[in-house]
Amino acid sequence: MVVTARTAGPLEATAAVIAADTGRTVLPMAGDMSVTADVERCVAATLDRFGRIDILVTCAGSSPGGLLEDLTEDQWMSSLNLKFMGYVRSVRAVIPHMRERGEGAIVLVVGNDGLKPSYWEMTAGVANAADINFASSVAEQYGRFGVRINTVNPGPVNTDRWDTLEKALARDKGVSQERAHELATSSIPIGRICEPGEVAALVTFLASPRASFINGAHIPVDGAQRKALMDT
Repeated sequence: MVVTARTAGPLEATAAVIAADTGRTVLPMAGDMSVTADVERCVAATLDRFGRIDILVTCAGSSPGGLLEDLTEDQWMSSLNLKFMGYVRSVRAVIPHMRERGEGAIVLVVGNDGLKPSYWEMTAGVANAADINFASSVAEQYGRFGVRINTVNPGPVNTDRWDTLEKALARDKGVSQERAHELATSSIPIGRICEPGEVAALVTFLASPRASFINGAHIPVDGAQRKALMDT
């Protein structure tokens, strides 16, 4: 198993935890999805170390929040380069090997703003909508070769990334972060935001043989969130 992220320290710590919990060999490899050479290097190293790639999971954040009038062109391009083109690069790099073997599972962790737009998460939403269209196209093209591709689309998830987005929401709406949090939770009928393990459970299922007939699906993990309820 190979895990990749941009920052080596937390990446190595995460790999050690996974190895201890699973007893599997876990190879941490620092790399940036926005850099084609990094993606290709990580894929080549995986094939060299393990000889095959069965599963690809992509999960990138860091799209800048903000309102249209405040977003710069560089912020738009940064989001698209990572959240969209980073996924394209990763899928493009593994597809030939999966196609040759006649099997493979790809899960793109995207985001529900690709399905449920919100104007304060515009750069992420546009990139995510592109990811969903891309995944549908790849699923249709490569399903006949035994390669499945699906997307998982979380709403708010209890991570450091959500804390950053919550602060941006509070800033753009001119309210406190506490109020921004209330707006987020009140938009979800279940009455709370998602936990990381709930996203991981769906990703694991889609990557497994139990999901062998699921291809080209785009599954929300957002507790039936109604984003319009946050616009107060």
